[in-house]
Amino acid sequence: MITIHCLAYSRAIRLLWLMEDLEQPYHLVFYERTENFRAPESLARVHPLGKSPVIQDEQLVLAESATCLRYLHDRFGDGRHVPAAGTDDHLRHEELLDYVESSFASVAMQLLLPHMRGDEPTSAAYEAMQKHQEYIVHQLPEKGLLFGDMVSLADMQFSYLLANLSRSGFLEDAPRLAAYWQHMQMESGYRAAITHGGPMAPER
Repeated sequence: MITIHCLAYSRAIRLLWLMEDLEQPYHLVFYERTENFRAPESLARVHPLGKSPVIQDEQLVLAESATCLRYLHDRFGDGRHVPAAGTDDHLRHEELLDYVESSFASVAMQLLLPHMRGDEPTSAAYEAMQKHQEYIVHQLPEKGLLFGDMVSLADMQFSYLLANLSRSGFLEDAPRLAAYWQHMQMESGYRAAITHGGPMAPER
C-alpha cells in the first residue's frame, strides 16, 4: 500500500485528492507544523530534505508533487486525469503540470511570504502575479477546469497555490481564477482529501 507523508497545510493534499479520486487505499502519516510553521524534524527521517509530500511504495521513496502525481497516475490511474497521449492537450497538460512549481510558485510566494509576516508585497511582486494570472486565465476555458469537466493532474497541482492566494485575499481581483478555485473545491475527491488531511491553507 502507498504511504503518503502529509504535512499540515501542504502540497501533499494534492496526492490525497488523486488517491481519493482513484478510489485507492493509502496509509496516511500526518505531521503537524512547528510553532514557526515549519516541518518537524521527523520528516527528515523520511526524506533527506525533510519536505512534504513524500510517498513510499515498498522500497521506493519519492518527493516533488508533479513526480508523485505522475507516479500515482501511472501506477493506479485509468487515464481520466490526463488528456490522451499524442494530442496537443496532452502536451499542454504536461507543460502546465510542471509550470505550477517551476514558474508560478516563486511568483506566488513573493506575495504570500510577505503577507505571512504582516508586510506589504512589492509592486514588482504584484506586477509579476498579474502577468501570470493573465497567462493562467488564457489557459482556462470560459468555465470549468483546465480541460473542461475532467479533473486533471495539472488542476490538482494548481490547487495548493490557489488555496493560499485565495485565503490571503490575492484572488479578489482575479474573478476567473477565483471561480476556478471554487470549482475545484466542489470536487468529491478534493473534499475527501481535506477531510483526511485538513485544508491546504490556514485560516486568515
